[in-house]
Amino acid sequence: MSKFHSYIASASKIISTYSTGKPLAIHIKAFFAADKKFGSRDRRIIASLCYYYYRTSRVFNSNTVEEKILYSLFLCETKSNELLHFFRPDLHEKTGLTPEEKLILLQVNETAIFPYINELGDPIDKHLFPLSFLIQPHIFLRIRPGKSQRVLEKLNYASVSYDLISDECIQLGNHVPADKILKLNNEAVVQDLNSQKVLNYLDVDISFLQADKKVTAWDCCAASGGKSILLYDKLKGNVQLTVSDVRNNILLNLGKRFEEAGMIIHRSLLSDLSVSTGLPDAEKFSIIICDVPCTGSGTWSRSPEQLYYFDKKQIEVYAERQQKIFLNTIPYLLPGGLFFYITCSVFKKENEAMVEFIRENSGLHVLQTQYLKGYEIAADTMFVAVFSTPNL
Repeated sequence: MSKFHSYIASASKIISTYSTGKPLAIHIKAFFAADKKFGSRDRRIIASLCYYYYRTSRVFNSNTVEEKILYSLFLCETKSNELLHFFRPDLHEKTGLTPEEKLILLQVNETAIFPYINELGDPIDKHLFPLSFLIQPHIFLRIRPGKSQRVLEKLNYASVSYDLISDECIQLGNHVPADKILKLNNEAVVQDLNSQKVLNYLDVDISFLQADKKVTAWDCCAASGGKSILLYDKLKGNVQLTVSDVRNNILLNLGKRFEEAGMIIHRSLLSDLSVSTGLPDAEKFSIIICDVPCTGSGTWSRSPEQLYYFDKKQIEVYAERQQKIFLNTIPYLLPGGLFFYITCSVFKKENEAMVEFIRENSGLHVLQTQYLKGYEIAADTMFVAVFSTPNL
């Protein structure tokens, strides 16, 4: 068996033994842990084939897994590929075609890649967004305040190629072991480019940046804590921060991450916000960050297995949960405070429709709504809406 046959066979085995419920990356890692015959280059190639498969395999429902892998490889690769040349030289000679030209050649439409076009928010490009699934998004780092020189020196010393997107943002290659080069969370945070922008309204309304006492804030769906660290840095540590999440293991991981980041938080709460907050009724916050559980559809180009297994009914399930979370959290916002509603979804029901729901079910003013379009720049697509209560 040639190495190319071995690559296809291994990718096919990984795909056939995978089921939704855990990230594809973890499944692939477990596969290689059980079969250590593959070198690092072999592992990268096989893993890429698996991701290619989930990016486009529903386009080719009538084909075998092996054929789907090869068609997906053709659609996703933009330069010479020895595996494709070995199996399908006829396709290999056309790898330089544009994605649109490749789809025409294979007689498929981009809507076959992403079949939920009618659910997209109005500002989302119905042509470009499906095509973004053919591209692996970049890895981005946010440099912590005062750490820029140190971070750049370490990357240069390690001979790592990078692009400096801004004074605070670096784009890395997907296989750069950033954790082995930098002190993550302390010197830099792995955070998508658009996730770094979701609190930018604070640069417009600078009153919180100039507060003479600690700003009370609640990151109510804290998850990995990236936005908590972002808020801490924007406010230069002048924040009394409460975090909460529905998962205890997340809160434990958060504690470790905040320690690495040099942050001291006020409180950590385990709570299901769709039921109750667990907070005293009288408690109020100047800032609430509500990065709600969502379909995650704006990040599916990073985790295309989520697209493959997605059930459209989940949009409504998430929307209903988001409404409950909002209704339970909004009473805790101080007059004149800011409420950040954030998703990594591209679906109207989770975004624009939620803004209307918030308008109709609260006295909040809408200060800003925005899609941060990652599909144009190989990043995640986010939605952020900023609300405020009237000053008394």
